[in-house]
This record gives sequence, structure tokens and C-alpha cells, in this order.
Amino acid sequence: MDSSSDKTRAFVVDDDPASLILIRSVLEADGFEVTATDDSSNALERINATKPDVVVADLMMPDVDGFDLCKLVREHPELKSTAFIIVTAKAFQSDETRALDSGANGFIRKPINVETFADNIRRIVDGTINMTFWGVRGTLPATGEENLRYGGNTSCVTLEFPQQQFFIFDGGSGIKNLGQHLMREKRGRINAKLFISHPHWDHINAIPFFAPLYKQGNEFEILGARQGDISMRELISAQMDGVYFPITLTEFAARVYFRNLDEGEHQVGGISVKTKLLAHPGRCLGYRVDYDGRSICYITDQELYLEDSEYHDPHYERTIAEFVKGADALITDTTYRDSEYTTKVNWGHSCVSKVCQFAAAGEVKRLYLFHHDPDQNDDDIDAKFNDAVTALQRLGSKVECIAPTEGQSFRL
Repeated sequence: MDSSSDKTRAFVVDDDPASLILIRSVLEADGFEVTATDDSSNALERINATKPDVVVADLMMPDVDGFDLCKLVREHPELKSTAFIIVTAKAFQSDETRALDSGANGFIRKPINVETFADNIRRIVDGTINMTFWGVRGTLPATGEENLRYGGNTSCVTLEFPQQQFFIFDGGSGIKNLGQHLMREKRGRINAKLFISHPHWDHINAIPFFAPLYKQGNEFEILGARQGDISMRELISAQMDGVYFPITLTEFAARVYFRNLDEGEHQVGGISVKTKLLAHPGRCLGYRVDYDGRSICYITDQELYLEDSEYHDPHYERTIAEFVKGADALITDTTYRDSEYTTKVNWGHSCVSKVCQFAAAGEVKRLYLFHHDPDQNDDDIDAKFNDAVTALQRLGSKVECIAPTEGQSFRL
């Protein structure tokens, strides 16, 4: 059992007694050490006396409101390391922007979700990024009992940041499960960025089935590379043309807008996102997200040719290794075992040995095997994982190899 000194110490300020009791009970049940008050007028003095790890404060309070209290805490030299989180029934985007600009570390809307509230507070306090895999397959979804352990859905990965930025990578069939998860959590006013690697079907075909797109108050920006003269908006709307799908973009109740990306450096939601064109048919983008000293690279799909191939491109391999250099997480296309790749050259995907060379050259911390061929069952992916571990050992690499399963989350 943790001693009290090991517990995260929270100070809760809320003039609503019912809200105060609820927040306190939820945090204490999760192991927090909680001090609480419904009087904001003397809150700063008590906060300074207790030196909590985090202050959780309502916004609309008499005497000293949440904005003013945040400012006072931020100006106090002895509270420099204390996180400050606003929890409020006010739903206006302008208030959230003002709170974060004023130095708040997080902004959570009431009514709180008792199942996720404490975890969200911890993530904000610790500054951790939640990385979740919603689909790990490529090309086509895979069904049947032999595909249950890793899951059968195609590409979709999410990153959730301490200040509530929410990044989604690709809209394969896994995004449907993500949407159902968000609806079960009753998340309101979702503001997310959806990055598309490229518009092949397994990366976009479930976007029309993403339930939060049909909920008013949500907001989504869809980003990716244009294909020739075809913009990202045209690419997504085309698959929902009446010939292919019964409804169109006009049915979305959420606010949806689009942004064309080229290779380069971008700021998205206040976070640095670098893009690089990948060796794959058409224009396909790899993404590198840098946040608070951590880096996550999402590199799918790409083909790394064997050294004896006439198509082998040493320059490309050097530049893509430099792109992922030192990343904490490399999520990358590892579609084939080496024995399978010989008949799949120029299909746009890589084999285990080349992926391991790539990860080792990039000196990444962890390699996440991704985009599995639909003909591979769970046992085949196990074998591919074993191949990768062996290959990394032969290279003398310290890279940790992981074969994530559908629904699995990691904290970075």
C-alpha cells in the first residue's frame, strides 16, 4: 500500500457542495490525498500551506473565480510546480482558451465522467501522452477466431495529450470502435485532429462510420496530402458520393474542416508535427509528433527494399532514419515476414528485417509492429514478432519491440 507521501496531493476548490463531494470522493477512491474547500477567498493561503501537486478549481465562484485563482497560483514562486486544472460547467471554447492561456494545465467540463475523471487528472499532472491502437491491420479487416488476440480492424491510432489535444491517425475500420468508445464515455464537445497518411481504402473507409461526426458540438479537422489536384476535402467527400455511399458530408452534424499538408513542419493545436513523403504509391505522409521532450512517429505505409534489389534507395533510407531519429515510439508498416516479401515487391510495404534495420538506424526507443497483412493470423503475427526480436538482437540494437493489440494503450 502506498504511504500518504507517495500519493498525488490534490486541492479542490468548488462553491457547489455537491460537486465538491463528488470530485473529492472520485479522487480519493483513486488514491489521491485530497484537501477541499468551498471558499475561494482564502484558497490561495491554504494552497500555499499544503503545497499540493494539483489544484482542481471551479470557474464560476464568488470572491475569487477560477481564472483569478489560477493567476494567483501561477504568480506564487513556491507553487511553480503545482498543476492547475479548471473543472467547470461552462462549455464555451473561449473560456477554455482563456484558461489555458492563463496558465491552466487542463480544462475539464462538467458533469464529470466518474470513470475517467481521476485518470484524466493524473495524465495532466504527470504530463503523459496516451497512445491507443484501435486497428493494427492493413489492406483489409481480418475476421475469424484466429484473429481475435491482435484484432481484425485496419489502421487507426490515437494520441491524447495532457491539455486535451486529441490526435487521430488514419480512419481505417478501427475508427468505428474509437467512435463507439467516445460515445460510451459520453464525451461532449470533442475537438480532434484526424491525420490521414494516404487515401487508400484501408485508411479512410470507416470515416463515414465514425459516430462523433454526427454529433453537434464536436469539431474535427481532417489533415493530409492532396493527390495531384485533388484536395483532402475532395478525397474524403468522394468516397461518400451517392454512387459509393448512401449519405454525404452534408449529413455531418459536427463542424468538419480540411487542411492540405505538404512535406515540412507544422503547428497543429499548439503541437509540432513534421511530415515526410513516404515510399508508397501516390502521396503518402509519415508523421512525427514532438511534445514536451517526447516524439511519436507514425510511418505507414512505406516500402524499404532489400539491399540487392534494383529499387534499393540508400538516400531515402538515410533520410527516413533521420526523420525518426531518437523517437520514443515508432509505429511502422511491418506487413510481411521476409519469406513472404519476395513475391510482394513493389506492393508498397516492408518486411521484418528492413523494418528492424530502419528502427536501429533511427535509434528509436520502441518499435511498434503495425499494418499486418490480412492473410496473417494471430500465430503468424507472433512469429513475425519473434523474427523482429531476433533481427534486432543480431543488429546489436537496444530497440524494444512491441506487437500492439487492438484496444491496447501505452503511456508516454
